[in-house]
Amino acid sequence: MPLQQNMNNSLNFSGGPGALPATVLAQVQEAIICVPEVGLSILGISHRSEWFAEVVRELENNIRRLLGLDQGYHVLFLQGGATQQFSMVPMTLLHGKTEPPEYLHTGYWSGKVLGEARKETKLRVLWSGESDGFHRLPADEELDFSATAPYLHYVSNETVEGLQFHRVLGRDDVPRVCDMSSDFLSKPCEADRFGIIYAHAQKNIGPAGVTVVLIRDELLQDMPDNLPGWLDYRSHIKAHSNYNTPPVFAIYVVLLVTRWLLDDIGGLNAMNTLNQRKAALLYEALDQSDGFYQGRAAMADRSLMNVVFNLATPELEQRFLAASRDAGFSGLSGHRAIGGIRASIYNGLELHAVEKLIDFMLEFQKTR
Repeated sequence: MPLQQNMNNSLNFSGGPGALPATVLAQVQEAIICVPEVGLSILGISHRSEWFAEVVRELENNIRRLLGLDQGYHVLFLQGGATQQFSMVPMTLLHGKTEPPEYLHTGYWSGKVLGEARKETKLRVLWSGESDGFHRLPADEELDFSATAPYLHYVSNETVEGLQFHRVLGRDDVPRVCDMSSDFLSKPCEADRFGIIYAHAQKNIGPAGVTVVLIRDELLQDMPDNLPGWLDYRSHIKAHSNYNTPPVFAIYVVLLVTRWLLDDIGGLNAMNTLNQRKAALLYEALDQSDGFYQGRAAMADRSLMNVVFNLATPELEQRFLAASRDAGFSGLSGHRAIGGIRASIYNGLELHAVEKLIDFMLEFQKTR
C-alpha cells in the first residue's frame, strides 16, 4: 500500500471520520496501552467503573460549559449515529400531535432524514433545494414557518454539498431540532434556542461510535410510554448514558477533545476564529484561480467545515486526486453522490495543513 505509506495524519481532509488534534492523538495512544489514573488500557476498562462514571460527568459538564447550557438540558452520549436520531425525534415529539412537523431538504443528509422520518409520520417539507441541485440554502423570505408545527427540523451543515446555515432558523415558540453532526462545537451556536441538538462524533469531536444528544427537559413531558427502552431518551437519562454497554473508548476520546477545546483552544469563540481563518484562505484560493477551481456552494452559504469544488473535467479531478495522494494528502475525494473534490477542515485540522493544500493547488494549476 505505497500510497497510504506516504500519507500524513496532519494532512487528513477526510469528510469523516475527521482528523483529531495531534495532542489528543498522543493521549489516545497512551490510553490504549494504559490510562494513567487507572493502570489499564482504555479498551479494557469497565463501563460500570466509577472512573467511567466520572468521565461521563466531566464530559457532560464540559459540553455545558462550552455551549453555556444550564440544567434545563440533558446531555446524552448514545449509539446508533445520527441515523438513529432521524427516527427517535419523531417517535419522541409527535405523541398526541395532529399537525405535521416541518423539515428542510437542503442536501444529501437532510434527504436521508426525510426518508426515515416519513416512516414515522406525514411531514411538511418547508423548502427543498433539490431542483437547484443543492447549490444554495433558502433565504428567510422563502420560509413560511407554521406556529402550530410540533417541531422544525433542519441540518445545520451539509457535508456533501458544502452548505452551512450561518443563522438560527424557525420560531421561538416551535421546538427546533437540529442535526449538527458536522459543525457541532466548531463555533458558538445559541444552543439554548434549540429543543434537541444531535451530533455524531466523527467530524469535529471524536471517533465514530458515539452521538451527542442535547434535549430540553420540557420536551420529555409528552413522550409516549410505549417506546422500547433503547429508543426512549428517558431511559438513557436515568442511566446517565449507561443504559446498555456504551462505547467507552469513543466517549473518552470526546472527553479529551472537549478538554482540548477548553484548555488549549480557549473555547468556541477561539475555535470559530481559527475555523473562519482556514475557510477564508481556502475559498480565497478558489476564487483567485481564474475558474480553474470552481466552488460549488453559493457564496453566502459556503460551509466553514466542508469546502466542495470541481475542476474542468472528471479526468482532471482524478489527476488532481492522484497527485494529492502522492503529495501526502488524504480524504480529498468528493462524496460518491456528487463527485468532485471536498476538503473537510474540521476542528482538528490545523491551519498549516490548509496552507500546504493551497500551495499544492497553486502548483497543480501551474503544471496543468
